[in-house]
Amino acid sequence: MMDQKEFLSSYLSDFSLLVKPDLRVVDDLVRVANILEDTHLHQGQTFVCGNGGSAAVASHITVDLTKNAKLRCMNFNETSLITCLANDFGYERWLEKAIEFYGQPGDSMIAISSSGRSENVLNAVAAARRKQFRSVITLTGFSGQNTLRQLGDLNLWIDSRAYNFVENVHQVWLTAVVDLIIGAREYPA
Repeated sequence: MMDQKEFLSSYLSDFSLLVKPDLRVVDDLVRVANILEDTHLHQGQTFVCGNGGSAAVASHITVDLTKNAKLRCMNFNETSLITCLANDFGYERWLEKAIEFYGQPGDSMIAISSSGRSENVLNAVAAARRKQFRSVITLTGFSGQNTLRQLGDLNLWIDSRAYNFVENVHQVWLTAVVDLIIGAREYPA
């Protein structure tokens, strides 16, 4: 059995390998930034959605894209909205209903799911398609053949089955996109 220091050393080393850039990821992140800026230029907004840790990533990125990158962006992590829509339409449909109520043709979506199997996120993508969104970007992990990864226009996938690794890589990727749009790593808060 590994001692605590060995565990953490191995853990951080493994994580660093996952965030080490390769050309495909860098190209995809540039495309994400371009999609978000294009959506904004055409008067659209970007919706970011996920569950649990992915919802936390969605909240963080929504704030950064809105406040720092000056792009219209929103998520649906308001407790009364979630419980109302889940109660009235079922948990698997609450994000779909939120997209139906708030989305407009020309908007974009970032759909985040570590497993790529979250039914409410999959249904949200279907609603975005019905609403004629400009683009759907997915961020997933686990199986390379997960359902969500098959549904996006641009699909970023991390080859890991560890939730914390997947969620944290998604956050690193998306915060890097924010900084790319801003054009700086450091700026006043």
